[in-house]
Amino acid sequence: MDYLLNENVKRIEISGIRKFFNMVADEKDVISLTIGQPDFHTPNYIKEAASDAIVNNKTTYTSNAGIIELRKAISKFNETNYGISFDPMSEIIVTTGASQAIDITFRTILSPGDEVILPGPIYPGYEPLITLAGAKAVYADTTTTGFKLTKETLKQHLSDKTKCVVLPYPSNPTGASFSKEELSDLTEVLKDKDIFILADEIYSELVFENQHYSIANFDSVKEKTIVINGLSKSHSMTGFRIGYVLAPKWLSKHILKVHQYNVTCASSISQYAALEALTNNSESTETMREEYRRRRDYVYSRLNNMGLAVNKPEGAFYFFPKFPIKETTSFELGLTLVREAKIALVPGNSFSQLGEGYMRLSYAYDIETITQGLDRLEAFLDKTLLR
Repeated sequence: MDYLLNENVKRIEISGIRKFFNMVADEKDVISLTIGQPDFHTPNYIKEAASDAIVNNKTTYTSNAGIIELRKAISKFNETNYGISFDPMSEIIVTTGASQAIDITFRTILSPGDEVILPGPIYPGYEPLITLAGAKAVYADTTTTGFKLTKETLKQHLSDKTKCVVLPYPSNPTGASFSKEELSDLTEVLKDKDIFILADEIYSELVFENQHYSIANFDSVKEKTIVINGLSKSHSMTGFRIGYVLAPKWLSKHILKVHQYNVTCASSISQYAALEALTNNSESTETMREEYRRRRDYVYSRLNNMGLAVNKPEGAFYFFPKFPIKETTSFELGLTLVREAKIALVPGNSFSQLGEGYMRLSYAYDIETITQGLDRLEAFLDKTLLR
């Protein structure tokens, strides 16, 4: 009865990341530098708030958009940290993680035949959601521009079918991030076009040299901009599944309808934990950011000494080094690294074909694990003469 299924569902695949993990799951004594989640425990004050919510019976449905206290905290957090203002009553929706936020946004704005520009290499979670909405992902190559979408590249991929441009910065898998000036160039291209901008800013609190700057700061494009964010990376709350959508009122009211029929509301317990996270303590985020910075600098030095071509990440917690492979693929190299070097990295082609020849390395691990993994990688490169 396979023919009865939704054709769009049959067209999407399990992610390349998951396929890779399934193939190497039984390998022994492997050091993994793959996982894209903080290695820090959720801070105690946040866990206590979740526990208190249970004890005090805050376990019912909430408003579809989320408890107003949390929406106000999100509004204040974004205004204080990034200078962007969204009305908590009508322009903020609390979601079940940032992934659901992206899904309901695409469901709202996309129609069959539309095109969405994705700067690749890019996190693999966007294209399947675009496909499910009946639209098409169009990849823009950023491998020669520091993994950043430029106005020239953007212009090359615009068409009369373009409905949305995704700006996933700071980037998974590359760590690239935009400056105010670089964003300004993109707004000059988009400001007079009826094209949405989806800014996925889930790593906004993990920027190292400069403050994160949001494209929602530009008045010329704010009415067409949707900002996606959440607490998974910034507060080590991946399992709490709290994200949010920031969008102008005229658009937010339609996204809210999709959200309502999709999940009703985000977990009440997680919402109260998120409220505590955003209002009462920022030291844990700063501590994590400084530790990631220390690890980043160490890994960058090691990869450079190995002779690998690599950009220094400006944010997030990933490296995306290029390997001098010619007669194999990133996926095959990943398998070889696991079986011969006993180290696991994510194959670059998991992040679109524009990632072929690269591997993603996560430094969301303690320094001892990172050091052992890099030692194994270096020994492998010396042995195989890949460098």
